[in-house]
Amino acid sequence: MKRVMILNGPNLNLLGVREPHIYGTTTLAEIKEACEQAAGRLGLALSFHQSNHEGELVDLIQAARSSADAIIINPAAYSFTSIAIIDAIKAFEGPVVEVHISNIHARDELHRHSKISSAVTAVICGLGPYGYIAAMDAVAQMKTKG
Repeated sequence: MKRVMILNGPNLNLLGVREPHIYGTTTLAEIKEACEQAAGRLGLALSFHQSNHEGELVDLIQAARSSADAIIINPAAYSFTSIAIIDAIKAFEGPVVEVHISNIHARDELHRHSKISSAVTAVICGLGPYGYIAAMDAVAQMKTKG
């Protein structure tokens, strides 16, 4: 069974109430539930995390080296600032899919250019919460390390 770690960055705990005109009204708890259902359908073992703290996300990525075959990450605001997350991702040997609920390419200049994208296998953006499911479908098809 392929092990997938889903990581969510800062402020994603406020999904459903924060800027619904950009991110919609789906909560992170609802996304987690949909991901758990998809994991069952796809035969994936899933761990799902959210943190507002960069160091905690780095720790989780490092832990994934031994506990996950693939990572799906919505780095949120850290997409545009975090060299630490990039470096942690580079040390992970399996596929990493970056997910954004909004189409970051159509956003303002501050939210348009993800630094994280340079270190990941694939990027999915603009599909809303379904982007997580699309990422899980993709990961289920990808080869794992080893």
